[in-house]
Amino acid sequence: MSDPRDLQLSSYDFRLPHERIAQVPAEPRHSARLLMVPPATQALEAARHGVVWDLLEELQPGDLLVVNDTRVLKARLKVRRSGGGLSELLVLEPRGEGRWLCLARPAKRMRPGDVLTIDGTSIGLTVLADDAASGGRLVQFPTDCRDAETIETLLNQWGEVPLPPYIDRHEPDDVERYQTRYADRPGAVAAPTAGLHFSDELLAGLQRKGVELARITLHVGLGTFRPLETDDLTKLELHSEWIEVSAAVVEAIQRCRGRVIAVGTTSVRALEGAAQHNGGVLQPFTGPVNLVIQPGYRFTVVQGLITNFHLPKSSLLLLVSALIGREKLLRLYAEAVREQYRFFSYGDAMWIAPEAVLLSAQLSP
Repeated sequence: MSDPRDLQLSSYDFRLPHERIAQVPAEPRHSARLLMVPPATQALEAARHGVVWDLLEELQPGDLLVVNDTRVLKARLKVRRSGGGLSELLVLEPRGEGRWLCLARPAKRMRPGDVLTIDGTSIGLTVLADDAASGGRLVQFPTDCRDAETIETLLNQWGEVPLPPYIDRHEPDDVERYQTRYADRPGAVAAPTAGLHFSDELLAGLQRKGVELARITLHVGLGTFRPLETDDLTKLELHSEWIEVSAAVVEAIQRCRGRVIAVGTTSVRALEGAAQHNGGVLQPFTGPVNLVIQPGYRFTVVQGLITNFHLPKSSLLLLVSALIGREKLLRLYAEAVREQYRFFSYGDAMWIAPEAVLLSAQLSP
């Protein structure tokens, strides 16, 4: 029987001491801690504690890891307003012919018609319009900045890595550490953080064991920065994110003789979003998805998940709750706080094996 609290955003809150928010990544990557969720048939006390390297034992020959190969853009730009004041743009997504949706800070100082200059350059930008849906601004860049690939040269020279606001320290190695080792397709403004734990050594060890790797692309975008605002989750709508699930990924899943394991919630959203676009059957898909995954959802592709610890009252918390149940998840988070796990983007990880997934959420045979 469903619990009505599962569909109330206020039910996904939890207390997190500030010192539990990771400020630096684990080194090496695979040394981050790993909370292993017990099978659905076992008590919470059966949870095990290890490190990400232990996935070499947890994963089995024939398993398929699905990773997100998006690459984070250096999307934070310092700009000068015409009066000389310094402001900031977070470059989010292209809108054609060099126009980009950006979050602006301070937004009230950037009005349609204002001329901006990238700090330290003579490159001029123009604020074209307000964007009511995002609270952002539509900004005209040079017309050759058509897409993520063509704007990346400019951003690499003048932009900064857009670390989340809860990370207080910024170091030169963030440029490398805030990318997965398989990051390939530019376009994200935040990293698919579960993938940050996979070192070259761990990936090589998994390959030797017979664990296969498939790559989807989901460019993490505006939805990462927008807090959920409605307590009634039956009315929840999420900002669309661009995905690509290729024919090669679909083929790898169809021939998988083991288990389909998503690395990160972005991989879950991409696979399930592509399947839902085709009536629940996975087919190649490229385009926007805004699928809401919350308790009551039955997964059609994903069987297990490796994920980080997420912010209170976030859509990511809803997704993980759909796999193992809200109450169990919150109790595991409380356990993680007691055991001094590190939370959020640079924090530790959780392993949800297929046997830990709720029977009601599992892929139908």
